[in-house]
Amino acid sequence: MKIQRTAEERVFEYINGFLLFLVMFVCLYPMIHIIAASFSDATRIVSHRGLLFWPVGYSVEAYSLVFANRWITSGYLNTMFYVLVGTTLNVVLTVVAAYALSREGNRIRNIVMLMITFTMYFNGGLVPTYMLINNLGLANTRWVLIIPGAVSAYNLIVARTFFAGIPVALEESAKIDGANDFQVLWKIYAPLAKPIIAVLTLFYGVGHWNAWFNASLYIQDRSLLPLQVFLREILIQNSTQNMTTSIDNVDKMMVGETVKYATIVVATVPILILYPFLQKYFVKGVMIGSIKG
Repeated sequence: MKIQRTAEERVFEYINGFLLFLVMFVCLYPMIHIIAASFSDATRIVSHRGLLFWPVGYSVEAYSLVFANRWITSGYLNTMFYVLVGTTLNVVLTVVAAYALSREGNRIRNIVMLMITFTMYFNGGLVPTYMLINNLGLANTRWVLIIPGAVSAYNLIVARTFFAGIPVALEESAKIDGANDFQVLWKIYAPLAKPIIAVLTLFYGVGHWNAWFNASLYIQDRSLLPLQVFLREILIQNSTQNMTTSIDNVDKMMVGETVKYATIVVATVPILILYPFLQKYFVKGVMIGSIKG
């Protein structure tokens, strides 16, 4: 049976659809512009005015220059290392800590949570932290971008709240059968916690992928720098000279513009590809962790 809609309902749906389309366009157009400009001819893109939905004179010269640059390749490999190793360590430590702090039998959990929450609002400051990193021997090493931020207080609180919502009867029945805490965590709680683990992976992975400040502060060896530091140099400091050494001086500025767009695409697309696979867990994992808190 077809439901007859009133005129007011149809007007509302049209207006709602138009507003949603407008929001979608505002969100997508910058990405469309950057991708189209990265595949455009350098001489034509500089003189182009107005909206850009497709390449102006197709060219892949910018991408060939980007991938030919050894620092971009080095930064890409370093970023992959920081994302894979760092995210794995982050998720494992956060899940273990969240499980321990969610157990009602843990007598010191409230004190520990108070100390962890305190770190969300107060920190030691930039200079004392820099001195601590140096004294620990982490400066100018890969681990300086992994160990100091191994556990996020916010992510730990969300994960702890998620674990607290799992029925205690599952743990009690497992322990009656002889399971210890590690077996309860990895064989019972971890499979049930796939939504929050996916959310933690996304949060930590995106954080490592976009990180540049700590790298620029604690790392002097350029062979250890992540991709985002080189992207920042290209976009903010306009440092594209080392990519355009084989280009005539007249064309360097024009080619440099398309190189910027191509670098943004190269640095952004991988993390965008990851998101759709984790998105289905995102709302469930975060909302359960926040509502029950």
